[in-house]
This record gives sequence, structure tokens and C-alpha cells, in this order.
Amino acid sequence: MILDVAPTELMVLGVVALLVIPPKDLPRAMRFAGQWVGKARGLARQFRSGFDDMIREAEFAEMEKKWKAENERIMREFPQTVDMAALMAPKPQGATGSDPYPEESAPAMVEQPVIAPEAVPRSVPEPAPAPVARKPRARTAKAGATMSLDTFDSPAPKPRARKSRTAAPSDTPGE
Repeated sequence: MILDVAPTELMVLGVVALLVIPPKDLPRAMRFAGQWVGKARGLARQFRSGFDDMIREAEFAEMEKKWKAENERIMREFPQTVDMAALMAPKPQGATGSDPYPEESAPAMVEQPVIAPEAVPRSVPEPAPAPVARKPRARTAKAGATMSLDTFDSPAPKPRARKSRTAAPSDTPGE
């Protein structure tokens, strides 16, 4: 690379910069040097991409010459016949003239087969859907009766009603 700097050279430049540039101005100097290094790298990248493009275009031109020479060689080895040229030439619509296909080679027309209508299948009644099995309701527990936990589903607790602040003392339960 053109602007290749080894780490030891970079350390020497840093020491010289510390001796020459005062510590107060060092951040500005480093920013300025970084901007110039960035510009130099961008310029080098632009030159490199330009050279790569020129090389790529030269390779394409060389390949195009090889393809053209190969195509000419193939055309010399396998020349087109008159019939081949007539077959490949586009034919204008409604034009009359020599037909490249003679009448003898035209496809033979055959009688179209008779297709009998299909028999309509009898409709088979669909079976009625099976009844949905429901879970039996749990009975309420009576005094002294025991129930197993797997047969009793407790209902979700209902929200309590709010007591109003202006309710009369006789309206409250428990009194």
C-alpha cells in the first residue's frame, strides 16, 4: 500500500507530536490528521476502483472477441442450409409463398372420440353429528355430605357489591 505506516512508526510520530504540539491543541491536531488520513484513504479507494473497472472492461472486451471468433468458427463448420434458413426466417402474417413444410408432412386429422356423460352418483345422506358430551353439573354440598374434589368444580367467586356511603344503618346486613 502507498500510505502504509507500521505501528512503530506511528508511535514515533505520536511522541514527536507530543513534544511539538502542546497538550491543549493536541485533540484538534489529531482530529485534523484523522480527517486528512480519511481523505487520503477515500482517494486511494477511488483510484483502486477505477483501475478495477478498467481491468474488468478490458477482460470483457477480450471475452467478447473470443466469443465472436468461436461463433464464426462454429458457423464455418456448420453452415446453414437453404431449408434451415427458410424455417428460421420469420414469416409475415397472411403471406403466401413457398411453404417450408410440404403437404404430405401435415398432421393427419382423426375423428374426435365420443365422450359419454358421466353417471350422476346417488347422494348418500350424511350421518347426523354425534351429540356433544357435556360435563355433569356438580351438586351443591349439603350439611354432613362429603364430595370428592374431582367431581366438584367450584364456581368463580362473584364480585362483591360496593356499599354506598350514604346508605342508612338499617340497610346494612347483619344488624
